[in-house]
Amino acid sequence: MKKISVVLVMMFFAVMSFAQEKNKKMTMEVDGVCGMCKLRIEKAALGVKGVKYALWDIPSHDLSLIFDERKTDPMKIKMALVAAGHDTKELKATEEAYGKVMPCCKYRDEAVVKSHEN
Repeated sequence: MKKISVVLVMMFFAVMSFAQEKNKKMTMEVDGVCGMCKLRIEKAALGVKGVKYALWDIPSHDLSLIFDERKTDPMKIKMALVAAGHDTKELKATEEAYGKVMPCCKYRDEAVVKSHEN
């Protein structure tokens, strides 16, 4: 009986290790308005251990990622983004973090957003 339990536990861990992808691809929405936002968002995402690729598209606000699920998860990436001052659908940047972004990057300000629409 003890051997069966050990075998079952080992099988469980083997299945769990295969369930995590080394090159998980995903896209998430991140608020921003300009090229400086793009640099800040991509740098924040790439600063998370396990993120291999980050590309933010200005018009769509989509951040395309490739990351190692064994080293990180989407919530850790989102936490890094809000710490850099950018909102995601699930998390909002604190006023302090948002206040540190450049004036041209104030995506919560309607006038700034309109000034980037050309």
